[in-house]
Amino acid sequence: MEPEIHISGEHQVTTNPALTGILGRCPRCQRGRLFKGYLKLARSCDVCGLDFGFADPADGPAFFAMSIVAVPSLAFALWFQFTFEPPIWMHLFVTVPITVIACVLILRPLKGWLVCSQFFHKAEEGSIDTAWHASEKQRRARQ
Repeated sequence: MEPEIHISGEHQVTTNPALTGILGRCPRCQRGRLFKGYLKLARSCDVCGLDFGFADPADGPAFFAMSIVAVPSLAFALWFQFTFEPPIWMHLFVTVPITVIACVLILRPLKGWLVCSQFFHKAEEGSIDTAWHASEKQRRARQ
């Protein structure tokens, strides 16, 4: 399934940042690679040259990965415990590795999705609009 695209100049900007990010492609041209390693973002797209300096997913992918994996992992741990009644230490060799592996497997697609969404929605660092606050203060004082 290919992401939907629209042409902007000579680039095919994505209209589906989720799919483009999950595939690990550049959000502007959809041909270049988003990642340099498994989780390390490339500095720029190797096809269109888009600088990925805008991307700052921070801890978002890890938070979402842990949140998504937590419930199925807990369900598995409870099933494992009540079905086989293993000693607690056995969970260190079965449940913990399954949980960690599941989190690591979904980290890359989630990170790609967040980075492509930042590009798509033109997200940038928040700032306080001091001019607006000053005008609101004056407006309230007049009332």
